[in-house]
Amino acid sequence: MADTYDLIVLGSGPGGYVAAIRAAQLGLKTAIVERENLGGICLNWGCIPTKALLRSGEMLHHMRHADSFGLVAGEVKPDLAKIVARSRAVAKQLNQGVTHLMKKNKITVHMGEGTITAPGKMTVASDGKKTELAAKHIIIATGARARELPFAQSDGKRIWTYRHAMTPPEMPTELLVIGSGAIGIEFASFYNDMGCKVTVVEMLDRVVPVEDAEVSDFLAKSLAKQGMTLLTSAGVERLKADAKGVAAKIKTKDGKVSEQRFSHCIVAVGIAPNTENIGLEKLGVKTTKGHIDTDAMCRTNVPGISAIGDVTAPPWLAHKASHEGIIAVEAIAQALGNKDVHPHAMDVRNIPGCTYCHPQVASVGLTEAKAKEAGYEIKVGKFPAIGNGKAIALGEVEGFIKTVFDAKTGELLGAHMIGAEVTELIQGYTVGKTAELVEADFINTVYPHPTLSEMMHESVLAAYGRVIHI
Repeated sequence: MADTYDLIVLGSGPGGYVAAIRAAQLGLKTAIVERENLGGICLNWGCIPTKALLRSGEMLHHMRHADSFGLVAGEVKPDLAKIVARSRAVAKQLNQGVTHLMKKNKITVHMGEGTITAPGKMTVASDGKKTELAAKHIIIATGARARELPFAQSDGKRIWTYRHAMTPPEMPTELLVIGSGAIGIEFASFYNDMGCKVTVVEMLDRVVPVEDAEVSDFLAKSLAKQGMTLLTSAGVERLKADAKGVAAKIKTKDGKVSEQRFSHCIVAVGIAPNTENIGLEKLGVKTTKGHIDTDAMCRTNVPGISAIGDVTAPPWLAHKASHEGIIAVEAIAQALGNKDVHPHAMDVRNIPGCTYCHPQVASVGLTEAKAKEAGYEIKVGKFPAIGNGKAIALGEVEGFIKTVFDAKTGELLGAHMIGAEVTELIQGYTVGKTAELVEADFINTVYPHPTLSEMMHESVLAAYGRVIHI
């Protein structure tokens, strides 16, 4: 006999475990299936432990500049083993937290490989044993893994994915990073702070290419000033590892090809969805380039099967996965007769993106270029950190905030930031976009002084010719 539930969630990452908790809150008998660690990749091998590493890099950076704050310090150097140990301890603490949340919410956890054998049925394999589960509804939240280069498979020794880069066997001396998205740039920033000589290769014409062009340009200049080598419109054509390092054949934007040697290489060229061997083909679940197709309520084309997070369409962000988990569960609860829930469709234009390099990058909505391409008549405001009192006091005057408005309606179309703590500031604009605020709402809001958030106010004022401190 199968163990029977109202809902089974396959995968316990930030989408899966949040979905399970929300389901339990709504009175659904819920099970979650996980093959490795509760909390998934994000909590154990992604978002959280990388931020712990980056914090160590940030601290090292500040300690090396202690003199500018009137402080006298001796020689400061990183202890890689302790830095990695702290990062792993942070991940372990949060993993234990998710375990506690499962118990608190009376969610049954099945550890093992889950396969959907038929609509409403799942088999979980663990240590040679199989457990049969049944539920009217199943949410697929299996996430994704690092995409590998066909000519350069990771070995954990010289060629790394993000997972290897979080627990390095040794400190790189000369590091090649292939890809300048959030993952690539964050690791480049961390290892650069650690004293490693870093080269970044990006096939597109600028780093962090999804960001506003001005932000990309500013970040490139900042990283180059920090000592990084950035090769854009370039590609790695061959990568070969040996006992002493990695030989890379690199083609630059001028068409020239050269072979360069590095001690290690991080491949950060995107993700591949974890859709294999979970029963999708047999069920007839539709996919696009491997990612599961869903509707506005996260439902697939197969009744009773929903999907959320990185296994579905972009943007591939943990907070998108969590929010989709809520949407999917509330839609299921409504279908089961709960009249007190009112699920809403996800608007990807209101999903913020953050890159935790130094300086930080954050954004929400349309870039200036995308707004123009969409046919908007726009007003653009920009305010530099050097004009903000708190930034000057912190010694963090690098960066700016840029806002893009619809000139006709005053709608905030997009906001783009680079500088200290902008990953914390972006939520102010995200709330504004979600609430459909217009320029007058931002202008008439009182911002506390002295704070970095005052730059947000000034950027809006600048868009309308009313900037004060420039």
